[in-house]
Amino acid sequence: MTVTAPATYRHTPSPLHAIMLAGTVPLFLGALLSDITYYNTYQIQWSNFASWLTASGLVFCGLGLLFALINLIRADRKSGRPVMYFLLMLVTWVLGLVNAFVHAKDAFASMPSGLILSAIVTVLICITAWTGLTNLRSGEAQ
Repeated sequence: MTVTAPATYRHTPSPLHAIMLAGTVPLFLGALLSDITYYNTYQIQWSNFASWLTASGLVFCGLGLLFALINLIRADRKSGRPVMYFLLMLVTWVLGLVNAFVHAKDAFASMPSGLILSAIVTVLICITAWTGLTNLRSGEAQ
């Protein structure tokens, strides 16, 4: 008699999803550092850097959000982890979009709200990346 094991499905990110997720962290962190530098020096170019880094972070975050949605659809409904990860990614993307709109203002008008939003988005993407990539290391199977 042949014994077959039931298939196990993991809701870990694919390699491309992991690259998009991990690539978002330095982009939003760079925007935060550019905002801090602009706040200290008032050199307009730092505000431009923050705007471009935020826009690039939104592209990566949007693609990661798409992958998270696909993983959410494919995941087992018993585990709440993909739902929490998707919601964290969605909140990060929405706040990043608001941050991009704030940075679209005149450079001096974007302070201090742009700096505060950049800090919030950076903390959120770090938590989101931790949540999304933790399952890769733990080897949990669903």
